[in-house]
Amino acid sequence: MTLAIESFPDPNSQSLSHEKKSFTEEVPITSDNQYEEVADDDNYPDGGLRAWLNVLGALACGTATFGFVNSYVFQAYYTDTLLPHVSPSSISWIGSIQYALTFFPALFMGRLFDLGHFRIPMLLSSVSLVVATFLVAECKQYWHFLLCQGITIGISSGILFGPSLGCVVHWFKVRRSLAYAIVACGSSIGGTLFPILVRNLIPTVGFAWTMRILGFILLLLVGVANLTLRRRLPPIHVTGGLFNLRIFKDVPAYSVYTVACFISFLGLLTYIDSSATFYGIDDSLAFYLVAIANASSAVGRIGCGLASRHIGPVNVMTPMTAVAGILTMAWPYARSTGSIATIAVLYGMSSGAFVGLLALPIVSMGQIGDVGRRQGMLFSILAVGAIIGPPISGIIQTATGGYVAVGFYAGGSIMAAAVLLFATRFVLAGSLIGGMV
Repeated sequence: MTLAIESFPDPNSQSLSHEKKSFTEEVPITSDNQYEEVADDDNYPDGGLRAWLNVLGALACGTATFGFVNSYVFQAYYTDTLLPHVSPSSISWIGSIQYALTFFPALFMGRLFDLGHFRIPMLLSSVSLVVATFLVAECKQYWHFLLCQGITIGISSGILFGPSLGCVVHWFKVRRSLAYAIVACGSSIGGTLFPILVRNLIPTVGFAWTMRILGFILLLLVGVANLTLRRRLPPIHVTGGLFNLRIFKDVPAYSVYTVACFISFLGLLTYIDSSATFYGIDDSLAFYLVAIANASSAVGRIGCGLASRHIGPVNVMTPMTAVAGILTMAWPYARSTGSIATIAVLYGMSSGAFVGLLALPIVSMGQIGDVGRRQGMLFSILAVGAIIGPPISGIIQTATGGYVAVGFYAGGSIMAAAVLLFATRFVLAGSLIGGMV
């Protein structure tokens, strides 16, 4: 992978000295008009050492947050070993709450980021993420796990992740799609690495030391993020408060896009491993299906990120989301090792396009100075879908005793999201075909 080495500034150039100055001096909060002059002057670096270091930091942050949260593979171990007296449905709330809370703090952090409050919240949440992971090793009762792993790790991840995307926006414009695609691979890296580590470490060193090793890995990742992530543009006071309802009226595309993303999260494919064992596939392969899907999603994130640079993110997301919906409906009929592994790979690639480009379209739906709040509002709404989607699928599976109905529910939700993404494209472009949106 090339990162446009020619764009790195000369160490003796004036641009680098100006860049360093912008990081060492306090920048006053500007008015809306002043910010517009700064943010819309097309002077984005779109490369250079500092810009790519922000991508590295956001990548590390994504690996430590969404990558770690996506690799929640403790359900069976808790049910069989640590918490045998607790019902599986209660244990599943640990992972569901953790995942939902990774989105929810974005509402507050997006607003704080726009106002310039970034460094201290990031440092404190980094500490709490690492400490909570170490504390999970000492947990004995259900509420211990719920508090440390479900709530604390979830909130800490949410505080970290949102502002990292905001930093990348400050540094890239032309190459923003590529930068976002690289950052989105953090979730794939973590979602592939952590399950494999857990699978192999617990039988070798035990659960407690497994969590401690994961804690040290997270310490390294958040350390890189704290050292490399920086703002470039000055903070700004924007009108509308914490949750700006006016944007849903003033920017129809944002409203339709938010609904599309919410509905897509209702159809999260979270039961691919359990369905594999249900149909008699070996446990060792079933465990790795999540890692296979996460690894495959990196291909979709990078490839579709590059494609969106030329045809627009919504134009890429719409067909790939439709493909993910079709694969989700086909998933319950994959009852052999080869077929379900194929579904995992193809679903990972198609869903990777959606996840990798998720935050990119809303950057163009308003001023850059308000991007943190717009992202925060979107992610907080997604948190509701993330927390109720898997339980709905679980209820359907319990009621029907199989996964076919779950596939049609989840796949239908994703297909509905694809239709709404096409509607978003129409609102943005003003036509059914043509236009880079």
